[in-house]
Amino acid sequence: MNFEHTEDRRMLADSLNRYVAEQYNFETRMAITQSPKGFSTQRWAQFAELGVIGALFDEAHGGYGGAGFDIAVVFEALGRGLVVEPFLPSAILAGSALTHAGNEAQQAMLADLIDGAVVAALAHDEPESHYELSHVRTLATRTGDGWVLNGHKAVVPVGDQAQVLIVSARTSGREADEHGISLFVVSADTPGLSTRGYATIDGGRAAEVVLQEVKLPVDALLGEKDQGLSTLEHAIGRGLLALCAESLGAMEVAKHATIEYLQTRKQFGVPIGSFQALQHRMADLLLEIEQARSAVINAAAALDGTDRLAREKALSAAKYSIGRIGTLVAEECIQLHGGIGMTWELPLAHYAKRLVMIDHQLGDEDHHLARFIELGHQQAQ
Repeated sequence: MNFEHTEDRRMLADSLNRYVAEQYNFETRMAITQSPKGFSTQRWAQFAELGVIGALFDEAHGGYGGAGFDIAVVFEALGRGLVVEPFLPSAILAGSALTHAGNEAQQAMLADLIDGAVVAALAHDEPESHYELSHVRTLATRTGDGWVLNGHKAVVPVGDQAQVLIVSARTSGREADEHGISLFVVSADTPGLSTRGYATIDGGRAAEVVLQEVKLPVDALLGEKDQGLSTLEHAIGRGLLALCAESLGAMEVAKHATIEYLQTRKQFGVPIGSFQALQHRMADLLLEIEQARSAVINAAAALDGTDRLAREKALSAAKYSIGRIGTLVAEECIQLHGGIGMTWELPLAHYAKRLVMIDHQLGDEDHHLARFIELGHQQAQ
């Protein structure tokens, strides 16, 4: 299998990396995170103009990419700059749900997502769901002229800033049943829907979303009734790859910053990088990062495959590896920097926080290790 990027992907990576390096420096990023919105609408529009959002969608839905390696290229570059604009919640999670299950009218929204005019979010996780896709307590009740939703969604990325929410709700079955989950397209200004936004530790924003007697028309249903789990798995799978690639980009920056520090910080009159013990630790770290890169490549290659079990195993394997290695990179790089590694003014501390938090998004390493084992059992049957 050929893992070399196409010319279009190389051009996309070059232009995006250059934009991030020249116009999205650490000071700019920190100013954006401290704004009330949590991201810059101006930067979001610029990313759209560069075609970065469009690269995450295929041609049939108004984009020019959408494959696994397109996602990997974009998010590795975003990880290098700790970009906080809503690529994951809007373009990947909500956008993928719309492309997978939306009807013609619902997919018409994709043009505004790609142009950056509309921000959307996937409201699926709930308190005590423990990353399980099928654990849905929010209820959707059919009425004569539509649907009524009641429930609570937790830690919804940019949930307080999105104009559109894709909400999962149970239309039949029990709380943990795989069958009986449906998805709904909900405008953020719908009566009965309320959000409580807050800043997250890694510089992003999330919200608690409460739905109380939220009345929706019949055509708010996204896809088939009771069949929403497959759409969730599709969207979350693309999100897993995006997070893994983002983590890889952040690891690369942390690695280079640590190598530079070891080469310049002196003790006993010599650079501390000349100490054999530190060289051994750094060499181990470099090997781990290359293992993470291999896991991302494997997941990107598997994302577009038709074998569901092979695809989901590759995604869970990558997320497990990224969770373990990302935490290791954060810890080791701070250790090798010493006390300065924890200071707010040093970019490394913010890369470390993001690496640790990525492990907890869309399932931590424990969850995905258990999932990988379970999928292996299913594959063997």
